[in-house]
Amino acid sequence: MARYTGPKFKLSRRLGISLGGNGKELKRPFPPGQHGPGQRKKLSGYGIQLQEKQKLRHMYGLNEKQFRNLFDKATKLKGIAGENFMFLLESRLDNLVYRLGLSNSRAGARQLVAHGHVTVNGKKVDIPSYMVSLGDIIGLRERSRSLKAIKEALEGRHHIPNYLEFNDTAMEGKYIRLPERAELSQDIDEKQIVEFYSR
Repeated sequence: MARYTGPKFKLSRRLGISLGGNGKELKRPFPPGQHGPGQRKKLSGYGIQLQEKQKLRHMYGLNEKQFRNLFDKATKLKGIAGENFMFLLESRLDNLVYRLGLSNSRAGARQLVAHGHVTVNGKKVDIPSYMVSLGDIIGLRERSRSLKAIKEALEGRHHIPNYLEFNDTAMEGKYIRLPERAELSQDIDEKQIVEFYSR
């Protein structure tokens, strides 16, 4: 299944969650379409599980195969499978570039990585799904630091999570610890996703 490339606002309204993280999409709190205001139907147990999975998958911009493979990896780790899954998603390079404020969106961060603008521990990495380890330094290539998109993103940055550090002078960040569940999206019920894949 290919990655979703359609209108993000419509998808956000259909799922009832802000995929961009700024809430602009939900000014109209009902699904898109001619009959949108009356479309919030009661979902079955399976429907709720599927919706939670789709919310998280679209939030991080993964296709189904990538998403499932990462979930399978999370179930093999010690601890709670749902939380491990969230931590693995958060450890992706494209996500951490977004969290550091080098891009305004995860899609933009994915593009920065894929085009070779991002380094990990001083080496160019152009794989958005690259798993960043604790203590790794995420930076920008010398020629990429003057990019207009990056400058605008840094100027508009509001917040850096406590599990990351950022050096404004060197324009690089460090992944210092795993996030706590309370620091991640509260709009997601990961237990429903575990149940979906456990059917």
